[in-house]
Amino acid sequence: MKKNGILNSHISKILSDLGHTDRIAIADAGLPVPDGVLKIDLALKLGMPSFREVLDVIADDMVTERVIVASEIREGNPQTLAYLTDKFGSEIMDDSLDHEQFKALTRQVKAVIRTGEATPYANCILQSGVNFG
Repeated sequence: MKKNGILNSHISKILSDLGHTDRIAIADAGLPVPDGVLKIDLALKLGMPSFREVLDVIADDMVTERVIVASEIREGNPQTLAYLTDKFGSEIMDDSLDHEQFKALTRQVKAVIRTGEATPYANCILQSGVNFG
């Protein structure tokens, strides 16, 4: 048994297998998961676990060079956008896609990690960086 870090074996494996520019999505309870994309479902009930709880744990264990969110987050969930900007910094935030484009991009992620989050646009795609130097 692991002593620390992510205990969920599916998430731990996905993060270990990521290469530079590979992507995963952290999703609210309502984001559709495209056919053929691995879904790691953590949702227990609405709100549990929250988007922030899951993202905090994953961010501690993943080198992230880019964070992609839907542009609608600016109006629809500014609190989550502020949290993401504080967590990762504005220089790697990308909110240039609308929600439909964001959902289409999830077809290219290695996995969608579904939370119990029940607020609008609480979704992001994390792009892996490298841990050199």
